[in-house]
Amino acid sequence: MAKANYFETAHGTRLAYHLTEGSSPGVIFLGGFMSDMEGGKATMLEAYCSARGQAFLRFDYQGHGESDGAFADGTIGLWAQDALAVIDGLTEGPQILVGSSMGGWVALLAAKARPSRVRGLVGIAAAPDFTTRMWQDELTDQQRETIIRDGLVEVPTDYGPDPYTLTKGLFDDGWANRVIHQPLHLDVPMRLIQGTEDPDVPWQTVLDIADAVTSDDVEIILVPGGDHRLSEKLDLKRLKRVVRQLSMQLKKATL
Repeated sequence: MAKANYFETAHGTRLAYHLTEGSSPGVIFLGGFMSDMEGGKATMLEAYCSARGQAFLRFDYQGHGESDGAFADGTIGLWAQDALAVIDGLTEGPQILVGSSMGGWVALLAAKARPSRVRGLVGIAAAPDFTTRMWQDELTDQQRETIIRDGLVEVPTDYGPDPYTLTKGLFDDGWANRVIHQPLHLDVPMRLIQGTEDPDVPWQTVLDIADAVTSDDVEIILVPGGDHRLSEKLDLKRLKRVVRQLSMQLKKATL
């Protein structure tokens, strides 16, 4: 495994990253909640883009993977700041953001903040505004009371041995950074891949995203029986196809 490089952001965080130089449009992978850049989708896309001679970037948000900071100190807004920092500091020209789960939320925030740079978006089980759903529908009364009283609560997860640390700051910031509760003015092609058997993100979320965004080029790709990770062989093959087709579309648009 290649050693990570580090980028010092203007907001004071040292982020680990791997950058592959190449042609435009570049591809940036945005990972999920408590995930890191060594996951199968990120490394597969890196190899795929490298073979195509296409620029690619994967990185860890603060408090994730090899980056500095504590996970419990992070929020959606801070992780979106991380994404904007690497877009501005490590890439050039038009970019396609590939956001997995929480990364889909970060991608929407980044696309809104950098319309001249983000020219395409791929969501994989994209989970915008998930903290609102979690607070209202998934946490128990006791867990909500613990967060209000103590500022945080730990909950077990099926995705690793360590529990999720959910803080009051995460929920407050998540509410402030909601994106699909009203029209979201984005004019970029968007491809939303979603499994119908996702236990973490209701498949109807892709319909909410499509209804909120103002782009007239949004495609929903439902995967019958698909889970949350969408990391099986056919899932990865589909992801490569979607990224390739979107890259070709953007290249034609610039000719």
